[in-house]
Parts: sequence; C-alpha cells; structure tokens
Amino acid sequence: MSSERNGGSPSRSGTGDAPSQPDASPGSGPRTLAEDLRARDDSALAALLNARPDLLSPVPNDLTQLATRAGTRASVVRALERLDRFTLQTAEALAVLPAGPGGAAPAPEAGTGAREALTRLLPGREAAERLPHALDRLRERALVWGPEDQPRLVRTARELLTSPSPTGLGPTLAEAVAAAGQAKPSPSRLQEALAAAGLPPTPDPVSALSALAALFTDPERMAALLDQAPEGAEAVLRKLEWGPPYGAVDLAAASPPVAWLLERMLLVPTGTGGDLGGAGAPGSVVLPREVALHLRGGRAHRTPEPVPPPVTTARSYPPETVDAAAAGQAMTALATVEELLDQWESEPPPVLRAGGLGVRDLKRTAVALDVPEPVAAFWIELAYAAGLVASDGEVDEAFAPTPAYDEWLRAAPAERWARLAAAWWTATRVAGLVGERDARGRNLAPLGPGLDRAPAPEVRRRALELLAGTEPGAVPEREALRERLHWERPLQGARAGRTARGDRAGSAAGDGPPLTVRLLHWALDEAEALGVTGRGALASYVRPLVEAARNDSGRPPGGGADHGVPGGDGTGGNGIGGDGTDRDAAVRAVAEALAPQLPQPLSQVLLQADLTAVAPGPLERELAAFLSVLAEIESKGGATVYRFTPASVRRALDTGRTAADLHAFLAAHSSTPVPQPLTYLIDDVARKHGRVRVGAASSYVRCDDDTLLAELLADRRAAPLRLRMLAPTVLASPAPPDQLLARLREMGHAPAAESAEGDVLLARPHAHRTPPRTAPEPVPEGPPAPDATLLTAAVRAIRAGDHAATLPHKPKTPAAPPPAGGPPRTVMAETLATMQSATLTGTPLWIGYVNADGAASQRVIAPVKVEGGFVTAYDHTADEVRTYPLHRITGVAELAEE
Repeated sequence: MSSERNGGSPSRSGTGDAPSQPDASPGSGPRTLAEDLRARDDSALAALLNARPDLLSPVPNDLTQLATRAGTRASVVRALERLDRFTLQTAEALAVLPAGPGGAAPAPEAGTGAREALTRLLPGREAAERLPHALDRLRERALVWGPEDQPRLVRTARELLTSPSPTGLGPTLAEAVAAAGQAKPSPSRLQEALAAAGLPPTPDPVSALSALAALFTDPERMAALLDQAPEGAEAVLRKLEWGPPYGAVDLAAASPPVAWLLERMLLVPTGTGGDLGGAGAPGSVVLPREVALHLRGGRAHRTPEPVPPPVTTARSYPPETVDAAAAGQAMTALATVEELLDQWESEPPPVLRAGGLGVRDLKRTAVALDVPEPVAAFWIELAYAAGLVASDGEVDEAFAPTPAYDEWLRAAPAERWARLAAAWWTATRVAGLVGERDARGRNLAPLGPGLDRAPAPEVRRRALELLAGTEPGAVPEREALRERLHWERPLQGARAGRTARGDRAGSAAGDGPPLTVRLLHWALDEAEALGVTGRGALASYVRPLVEAARNDSGRPPGGGADHGVPGGDGTGGNGIGGDGTDRDAAVRAVAEALAPQLPQPLSQVLLQADLTAVAPGPLERELAAFLSVLAEIESKGGATVYRFTPASVRRALDTGRTAADLHAFLAAHSSTPVPQPLTYLIDDVARKHGRVRVGAASSYVRCDDDTLLAELLADRRAAPLRLRMLAPTVLASPAPPDQLLARLREMGHAPAAESAEGDVLLARPHAHRTPPRTAPEPVPEGPPAPDATLLTAAVRAIRAGDHAATLPHKPKTPAAPPPAGGPPRTVMAETLATMQSATLTGTPLWIGYVNADGAASQRVIAPVKVEGGFVTAYDHTADEVRTYPLHRITGVAELAEE
C-alpha cells in the first residue's frame, strides 16, 4: 500500500450561509450571515471593511449584498491569505468539524458545542488561551458567524479548507461512501461491515453509516476494535494518519491486514481506480476522518502553533557602531545614485523595444559604478522608484534623469537619502528578479515590465518592524525572520511560491524557495546597501520611518497587535502614513535623525606628487563635480583617489577654463601646496590646447604655426586623414570634424574645435533631461486599506440602504404586483401624485430607482420639490439632497408606521 499524494478530498454538499435555508430554530441566533452582520454595531462593520477592503469596491447597497460579497470565492481567498498560522489552523479545524444544519459545527445531536470541540482539535494550554482571540479575528472578518458557542464557518471557506484539507484529514465516512461511485457499498455490504465490527444490524444504509461513525468516534470502543486487528493493520492506518489520506491498493488481492480494514470500513474504496502501481485490479482507498482523528488522539494538526516563533539574535554591536556603519552606507548610496544619473545625463541609454534597459547597457553601467550587475540593477530601480529617472519619450527613446533630479540635488544630503529610503520602502518593483525569465520565457530587464510583486512592500515593512522590535544593535537570525514571516502569512507564502516558480521558465515545479523568502533576503541585502541597516542591525535614524508605517498598518478601529505581532492585522499600510502629510513628516523625521550621523562634506583634497589627489571623505558637490572633470577617478571607498592625466586636463580646458583657472582652483582646494609635476602637466597641456583648430570643410585644420602644419603633413599617422594644404595656415581633410579631433589627440596634439565664425567651441557635456515625470505608482496587493472617513461614510451608506431594503412599508395599489421582496411598482400618475402629496406633508417615501447604467436600487427619500419631470428630495440612503428624474422611478410606497 502506498500513499497517494495526488489524491484530493471528494466533493461534498455545501453547508453554511445560504439565506434561503434557515438553519437554526428561533431564538438560537442569526440564521444567515446577513442577519449576523445586521446585529453588529458600526465599529464592527468598520473593522470588517477595514480588514477586507475588497468588499468596498463598490460600496454595497445593503448588508445582504455585503454578506453575499463576503462569501465569494475571490474575497474569501484574499481574506484567508491575511491570516496568521494559528488563526488559519483554527479555521481549518472548524472546517473539519461535523457539519450540522446550515454549517453549524458540530451537529446539535452531538451534544457538544463547537468551542469545546475546537479545544480537543487544538489541544494545549497556549492554544486554549489563544483560541478565543483567533475566533474573534475570524468573526471580525466575516469568515465565522453565528452564536458564540456554535460558530459557523462560511460555506466558501469550508469548501476551500476541505478540498483537500490542509490538516491531512480526509472526508467523513458518510462523505467517502457517497463519493465512492461504482465502489459504493451495497446495503448488504454495510450490514456485513456492522457485523464484522460487532454492531447490531440496522434497518437502512443511513442508520448503518451512523452506527459505524458513532463507533469510530467512541475512543473506548474504537480502541477495543483495533485491539482485535491482525498484525500490520494499524501500521497501514498509521501511513495515512497525517495525510494524504488516500492510498493505492490492489483491491482484488489485498493483504490480510488491508482486507480486515476494508471489511470493517476503516478504509473505504474511493472508486477512482487507475494504475497506481498495484497488480490485478488496482484502486485507491481513503481513511475516513473519524478514524484518522482517533489515531491522532483527536488532534487536527500534528503541531498547533498558537505562538509566533521568536526572533533570535545572531550577534550584537554597539548602537553607535551600527549607526556609523549605516551612515557610511547612506553616503555611498547618495554618491552611487548621483554618479549613475550623471553618467546617464550625458550618455542616455536607449530603451528596448519591449521596454527596459538592455543587457549591454546594464553591464556598461555596472562597470562605471564598479559594482556587480545585480547591484547596479538595484540602484537603477531605486532611482526610478524615486522619480529621478524615466524615459524621455522621444522618437529614439532613451532613459535620462528627470527634472526632479535637479531638485533632489539641491536638497541636503540627509533629506536626499530619506527620499530614497521612502521610495524603496513603498516600491513594488523587485530588482532581484532582473535577469530571470517570466512565464513566457522573456528576460526581465531593469526598468522593464514584469518586475512588480505586490507582497514586496509588506515583506520589507514586516522585516524592519521585527528588526525594530529587537534590542538596539541586535542582528536577528535570517532563518528566524523567515520562520516568523511564514507564521504570520502562511498562505501568502505558498501562493507567492507558485508565482516565483512561474517566473522561472523551464524550472521544475517546486524548484527554488518561495518568493516571500527571496523577497526577505533581497530586502535585507538592499537595506544594508542603502544604509537602512548597519552590519545587519537597524539604524536608529530609520525608526521614525518604521513607526510611521506601523501606525498606518491598517488595524481595525480599537484593534491592537495580534499575538504580540506589531501591526499584526496587516491589512494595509504598505505606505508611510495615511496621507501625503504623514509621509512628508516621516521623511523629515528620518532626515533630521540622520543629519547628525553624516560626515560634513570636505572642501579640500590632498594633492600628491604622483599626479593623484586623495579625498578622505565626501566632498562638497561643486568640488566633486569639477574634480571628476579635471581628473579620472582611480578608486572608491572610504577615500576616493583621483588621477590627473593629459586627457583629463584637456577635458577641463575644453569646458572653457584656462590654465590660470585650474591653478587657482587647485590652490584653493588643496590642503598642501600644489605639487610641481601637476603644475607642469597643466601648463604643458594648456600650451598646446587650441593651437590647432578643427572646423568643417568637410573639416579643416587651422594653425598660425607653419612648422607645426608641416609636421602634421609629414606625419605618417595622419595619412588616414588625407590632409592637404589649402593655405599657409590651413589644412583640409575629408574626415568629419569629430574624427579629425580624435585622431589628432591620439597623435599627442591638443586641438580645439571652432565654429563657422572662428570661435572656440566649448565641449561641456550636455545634461539631457526628460519632460516632467511622476514616480511610478506601486502596484498594491488588492485594494488599499480605507481611511477613517471612507469607513464612516461606507458604514452609514450600507446601514441606510439596509434600512430602505428591510423597513416595513405600506404600498399603494400597484398597477402590477411587485416581485417578492422587490421595489414597489406604480404607474406614473400615481407616482407623481404620491410625490406631490409627500412634499406637502413631509412624509418619507420608499422608492425603486433605475440609474442611467440600468442598475436598480431601493431608496428612502423625503421629497422637497416636484417640477419639470424631476423630484428634489433628501435621500436618507446617501445622506444628501439629490434630484431624480421621475421617469426613472419605478414605483413609490409610503413607509409603514412602526
């Protein structure tokens, strides 16, 4: 016998919350989910809408529509994904309880309440303490409803959590027999099973199954029955005890232990058949739920997990050491982003036809930044998320800095970094995916499509909140963080794992870790590179950012942290603060906390005799900008080393500076006297600079020195230029001016370009900018959490709509009887007369209304004026004055007196 891993639990008839089937006697509690919601106060409804914001799109007309929408599959799946491990285990245990009428669990005849049954399915002191809170969370999200001692799991959730059950439990005995198909036992076979189990015969199959089920759920009688089993029978059951509950057997030649179990229906043939590896007549069997629960000692899960796993510490550093290391990384981050965009403003990389940055341009950028390609992709995506780079939208489309980059440069370093950190915090684009392939096999490129992953901001937020919950300077174990995040969102991790596998075309199913695990590792690595953490511990200046996000975590009104998890509700809060003001305040607080940690920019460098300059720290921006023109950057790190070369000095002279300007600049910004070799280098290059002029003839060379022109004509290296003498001071060439300039420079000259008027052209780099662009909007996971104003308005509108739909009314004599429970139907003359009468008496009316889109609704209005085919009235449903066309009102009725 082998475990059948691909088997699924058979389908079962739905139980639960259909309003058409009352499921409880009068006085025993609400009969439907809508009635349960109707009995809740406004704060409870607001908590439901806050925890499940998808129910607000659009705002339901009444509570019946809200209950219907809360029971849809897509909404229930999203709600289950937001549950922590123990709350989900509670729902899973509730789903496998025997269902009574209307989804009550267990059935009334069982003589016990669902709360008591759940304590047996989830044993342990801690589980018992956490169980009421878990049920409250399920009830708050409208996944559970009904009386406190008989909670009902909504039908959709029950179906999702039992097909198959995550607990590893199979169907009940009755469900297994009903789903057996051709293998369904006959009435005589059921009587034989009763006799084999030592039970008296029954009059019908239903009572026979009930007798067997009662035996299987009686611990003493079940233990006595298994004591009679032949050797090996219990071992067969143990193989299926924790699931999957399906196994493959040869039904025609079953071994004695298996035959004994089949005879007493401790194993039930499923009738699925198929070649499962057995000989003769292969088939499959299922372990009934009642038998499995006896073997497990009544437990639904092997290990209940009521308490989140602790976040253990790997090592600790002094907080000042952490802040110093993080601040150093913050300065490096600013310099890297600035260097990246300075390069792209003069040499904008093209946009691929499919969107994004090409592989060659990514490599070129990585070389220029002196970082690996994945790290370069992160800095590119960070600049894009901050709105500093975008496509220019030209015919030859290219990526270039945006006008916001100039504004960013003018800000203080701490403020610039805070804006980068805020953009990283909320971004849904994941740079770690660059280089992988999507489900269609297309390469994922930086700045291209396909990099958005909705869980990314929440993973970053929770990771940093957990870091903030440790002692200052503490570095948590990454494995502990991974286990904690998985406990908080177990279903989200599984779904993200399927998404991640789809991203890697050609990989085997299940290959590689889930996406949430990868997001966690990327988030921690990016936080270290950005300066959010130092040596793995959270920097103190980042805590205002974490606190702002924690306060905006989307907790229901009056709610708190769940199971000791800060912001444990987690229904929203990927952003920073509830609005732009809160976001700006958080950014300012981070900038103010970071500013004292950053070193002051230096205004001087150390010039050395080997034609190098050493900057022992960050330089003032103007100094660093011109020094990068005057010299080549030789190495980076804690100190930056610049090297002066003839080419770099010529580049500075091309910007319009003179040799005297360069000498004055170096003297003003050097902490030591300017070395003589550097002075000679500048004077030597300046003496040659501009002596030779290049223009368009196609191109020409002009020089007042006849001897120098004669040397050019005689130089063999100039042969490809095909120079010829036009005048004593002019040479002409068919080569373009830029090629002529480059060739002469290779020959050791320092020519300068000139215009058609003979003026020297200054070769300042062109700073390319895009038109004004906005930063990319994050792609949220579902609708955003509503704010307090929207919640208040939505609850009021739903209450008013429900009042209009359920309030007793006194209809006029209609031209045609309205459908049961539908809006009133009256002819136009009667509608008009009733409206005019109500304007005089102030009587509220119940109307049916069809809007311009054809959507019908019911409203309670107080008419104020009727004229020109329109009625102006105070709409109690919308809580405002509105005007309605009379031809769109289907009928009118007076409200009944209460």
